Amino acid sequence: MPRLGIAVFAVVACLLSVAAAVVAFAQGSWLGIVWVLLAGVTSNMAWYYIKRARLARRV
Repeated sequence: MPRLGIAVFAVVACLLSVAAAVVAFAQGSWLGIVWVLLAGVTSNMAWYYIKRARLARRV
């Protein structure tokens, strides 16, 4: 799978985890903290794969 495809999946996972965090906090659940942490991890994964794809195109 190309790196940009993985980056797209990571962005989608990030958006879904942010939405889950909003819903969890709106319902008064502290489980939203886990979703926020997951959003941070997937965001970092997306940036990593996007940067690697840019470097691969340059070389």
